[in-house]
Amino acid sequence: MAYTAKTLPFSLRRIGNISEKALEIHHDKLYVGYVNKKNEIEEKLKSVDRANANATYSDFRDLKLEETFAANGVYLHEDYFSVLAGDGQSAADSGALGEALAAEFGSVDNWMTDFRACGMSARGWAVLAFDTNDGRLHNYIGDMHNQGGVWGAIPVIVLDVYEHAYFMDYGSDRKSYIEDFMKNLDWKMASEVWGKIPKN
Repeated sequence: MAYTAKTLPFSLRRIGNISEKALEIHHDKLYVGYVNKKNEIEEKLKSVDRANANATYSDFRDLKLEETFAANGVYLHEDYFSVLAGDGQSAADSGALGEALAAEFGSVDNWMTDFRACGMSARGWAVLAFDTNDGRLHNYIGDMHNQGGVWGAIPVIVLDVYEHAYFMDYGSDRKSYIEDFMKNLDWKMASEVWGKIPKN
């Protein structure tokens, strides 16, 4: 069954200095493009030759590699859009998530400092995730959709720092883009995600 692109979870509008046009292109062209490629790859995998699969090169290997790139491109963008359009209300007011961040990082402000640094360091993604392997929250970075992720880690807050996310409106000023993201973070949505994650 083909995967269906999700609509933006907020009305299309300027968010901080992220323009309506940039958001529209990011969602309608880039994200939808990943959905289409995910579906295309899955369709091709139904009939690809498996008899000649090998680690140097094969059509099967190539499709399997790009399957993870496309799938993570879909899921990371959905997680990013889901927390993008809030009012930036302090995590300390968001209940259990704020408490968990303070317990793991010493304070919510410490988490924010670390997350911003991750955003400045990554070439693609900064992700606050709950790692089910050790039962802790971590800020992870990824330079590509299918690089840097940790199996068993569940994203809670996702920040897209690929240039396509900000260059139209911020030029090379990634730092200001990250600040706008933090000021408009939807803590309510992040808290809902946190509340649904089994912690045992």
